[in-house]
Amino acid sequence: MPRIPMCAHVMRKQHDARNTSGKLCRFSAHRAPMSELTIRQIVADDLPGILAVQQACYGDGFLEPGDALASRWARSPAMCLVALRGADVVGYLLSHAWHAWTPPKLHVPLPTTDAADVLWFLHDMAIAPAGRGQRLGERLYAIASASAQAQGLRQSRLVAVQGADVFWRRLGYQSADMDSAALAGLRALYGEDAELMERPLP
Repeated sequence: MPRIPMCAHVMRKQHDARNTSGKLCRFSAHRAPMSELTIRQIVADDLPGILAVQQACYGDGFLEPGDALASRWARSPAMCLVALRGADVVGYLLSHAWHAWTPPKLHVPLPTTDAADVLWFLHDMAIAPAGRGQRLGERLYAIASASAQAQGLRQSRLVAVQGADVFWRRLGYQSADMDSAALAGLRALYGEDAELMERPLP
């Protein structure tokens, strides 16, 4: 959610994390030295740590089951990244190639399809307290964006919630045009402040 939640999902006023659906949480935290962080593609063993960060950032409002999250990196592994401090997950970005201009459903695995992909969808980005203070969200985004462009994708979309549109606007996203019926449908899934955002990729 870029709910990307990027997201893209998020959350409560006492937290500060980012996701693609464009979500953003705020919490008090210490800062981890940049040299201690490793960013790489997600593997199956990262799932418990990702779920823990998701819980810390979002509470119960936007939690998604493990199979729904795993379907994102199964579809586009190079666009799904985890940030580690030692062995601990301190942030992640889930994004994927997508064949439709409407966002995928939350809480369920991505459907299989033979349709051609038309855009890069940022599903969720979340940063735990131990990952704050070194522009980790921007770093995750830059790596995943390069992978999307390498695969020939030239447009990106996400759903920003709970004020995360401010973060995504700094990265070049703007509100997408939607009619009233489409906007009502989006907000029924993502919350009353959900905003569909988009930008062209270089």
